[in-house]
Amino acid sequence: MTDTYIYAAKLDQVKPGKMFRVKLEEKLILLANVDGTVHACDEMCTHEEVSLALGALQGNCIKCSLHGSRFDLLTGKPLDEPADEDLRIYPVKIEDDSILVNIN
Repeated sequence: MTDTYIYAAKLDQVKPGKMFRVKLEEKLILLANVDGTVHACDEMCTHEEVSLALGALQGNCIKCSLHGSRFDLLTGKPLDEPADEDLRIYPVKIEDDSILVNIN
């Protein structure tokens, strides 16, 4: 994996407790702000083709709106059935007021 971070959004676009969907190099990425820490993951649920942006943040987890599976935003691990495949998590760093994500 290369250490290349690309611009994803301004920090004020992803308020604490909120999510923001972006497209980075043809990948749909979901940014989630949990208590001031921004996380990045694939935007689609690993169980069904549904946007996790329609779901809800619950602590360090994102809950899919379709079947209720939750994913840990730190590890990508599914915490509930029916999802059984990890969600891809991407490294994030903040520079000035910009959110940068490594999608490689």
